[in-house]
Amino acid sequence: MLSFGERLDAVFTTSGRLCLGIDPHAFLLDEWSLPDSAAGAREFGLRCVDVAAGVVGIVKPQVAFFERFGSKGFVALEAVLAAARGAGLLVIADAKRGDVGSTVAAYGAAWLTPGSALEADAMTLAAYQGVGSLTDVIDLANAGGKGLFVLAATSNPESVDTQTAVLGRGEYRGRTVAASIVEEVQSLNSSTPGLGSIGVVIGATVRSADYGIDASSLSKTPVLAPGFGEQGALITELPALFGLVSGNVIANLGRSVLRAGPDGARTELSSQAAILASGVAR
Repeated sequence: MLSFGERLDAVFTTSGRLCLGIDPHAFLLDEWSLPDSAAGAREFGLRCVDVAAGVVGIVKPQVAFFERFGSKGFVALEAVLAAARGAGLLVIADAKRGDVGSTVAAYGAAWLTPGSALEADAMTLAAYQGVGSLTDVIDLANAGGKGLFVLAATSNPESVDTQTAVLGRGEYRGRTVAASIVEEVQSLNSSTPGLGSIGVVIGATVRSADYGIDASSLSKTPVLAPGFGEQGALITELPALFGLVSGNVIANLGRSVLRAGPDGARTELSSQAAILASGVAR
C-alpha cells in the first residue's frame, strides 16, 4: 500500500499541484442556476468533479457548505466524495476537526476509514490542543495510506496574534505557535524517504517568515495553501511565496475559478494549471 505522501507525489508528477476547492456558496449556486439547498450543493459538487477531472489531480470539498444543510447536506457530500474518488482525484476533506482522545479519533474514523460513507484521502485538522492530541488520527492515517493537513499559518487576519505568539515553555520554547506546529509535523515525517503524509496548512496570503517559519522545516512536509485567487494571492507568486519548498505545495483555487460558471470553469482551471506548471519545478 502506498502512503498518502507517495500518492500525492505521484499526482504532482502526473497532474500538477493545483487543487480545485469545491465550495457551494449560496452566491455560486445562484450563479450556476442551482437552488440553495442540499440538492443544489450535490449538483454543484458533481459538476465541479467533472470540471476537475482530467485537468487537475486534487479537489478539496469544503465540508461546512454541505453541513449547513444538515443530514441532507451530508448525503450530498457523500455523493460528491464518492464521485471525486471514483474519477481518480485525490480528495482532501476540508473539515478542520480537532479535539482530544476518543473524540478526535472518531473524527478521523469518519473521514479516513476505507469504505466509510465520508471517506476521503486526507482531511484538515486543528491542533489547538496540541499536535500530540492528534496522535490517534495520525496513526489511523498512516495505517490506511491517508493524509492529514494541520492548520499552522492561516489566511484570515484574525489569526495573526495567536499564530505568531511565542511559546514560553516546552520543547519549542522561543518558537511561534505556527512554527512549532510546522516543526512538530516535520518531525512526524522525518523517517519518510520522500514526501511525508502529514502536512500543514499555510495560507498563500501570509509571509511564512513573519510567522517564524523556516523553509528548511518543511523539506518533507506537504503544504496545503489556500488563499490563491479570490483571497488575493496569484498563482504566479507561488515560487516567491514558498521558495525552496514550492514543490511541496498544493495550490488551492476555488471561487475565482468557479465564478466562471459551469461552462467556463474548466477553461479557467486549465489556464491556471498551465501557469502553475510553467512556474514551479520539483
